[in-house]
Amino acid sequence: MKAVAVTAFGEQPQLMELSEPDPGPGEVLVRMSAAGVNPLDWKIADGLLKDATPHTFPLVLGSDGAGEVVAIGTGVRRFTVGDSVFGQFQRPGRGGGSYGEFAAVEEKALAGAARSVTYATSAAVPTAGTSAYNLVEETRISEGKRVLIVGGTGGVGTFATQLAAGRGAEVLVTARPGLTDLMAGLGAAATVDHTLGPVADQVLAAHPEGVDVLLDLVSGPVAFGEMTRTVRDGGTAVSTVGSADADALTDHNLRGFNFQNRPSPQLLEILAGQLDAGRLTVILADEIALEDAPEALETSRTGHAQGKTVITF
Repeated sequence: MKAVAVTAFGEQPQLMELSEPDPGPGEVLVRMSAAGVNPLDWKIADGLLKDATPHTFPLVLGSDGAGEVVAIGTGVRRFTVGDSVFGQFQRPGRGGGSYGEFAAVEEKALAGAARSVTYATSAAVPTAGTSAYNLVEETRISEGKRVLIVGGTGGVGTFATQLAAGRGAEVLVTARPGLTDLMAGLGAAATVDHTLGPVADQVLAAHPEGVDVLLDLVSGPVAFGEMTRTVRDGGTAVSTVGSADADALTDHNLRGFNFQNRPSPQLLEILAGQLDAGRLTVILADEIALEDAPEALETSRTGHAQGKTVITF
């Protein structure tokens, strides 16, 4: 099968010809129709998890994906051949991922795909969608809360905007002028153009009382510290990139933490239901061929993603 993989940490991802995997006990084999591109993919290639779990090389990249079950291992109960599924396929210990024509994965990593959208749309959801859902849950966003999302035009940001607005929150997001209408359509009450000056100053000028929740998806430690000025006394500030100093935030009477996502098949099922009900919109920035995945990963490194890039097979 064709796949995009690395032969060692730090090596450039390449298109390779590899053996098709076999499903083991409790696993299903999926013919991939689409794979979502995430920052986690190039971070794993760089060695993010090398001290946390064994890796097998060549290592097929990619976590998110969607496709059709074509074989099942012993003991599989939730799926059968022909089922449409989506979920998270990265398995460093087995060298497996979603950037290949086939992937073998534990059935507990998958859910039935939404019926009303394409495989490409489903493949864009697992990591970003579950992250956004858990962020909204863990920060207790609810009706009447004011939320600032920094980095709101990427995958997690567009989902978080919709989920927070769906709960009745007033959502402010950072976005360039050309994306104002898009973010408004997703539920943002206002956008903040970071090219016009410090975001914190702009937010406080418009809302002197501050925000209840800060979801910062992009800022380093110094910039994150600056963003926390926008959070009212007793509010919540969260970083998804490890920039929060919980002790320092506590000293300023803020609840804060570095977010770690906890995906589950139950969450995937909730998101599939929201897709089918038309309550969740997926912003697909680009659909690319497998051979273009290495270039897409380099673009992802810049941190300027808008919407989701998806590989289609």
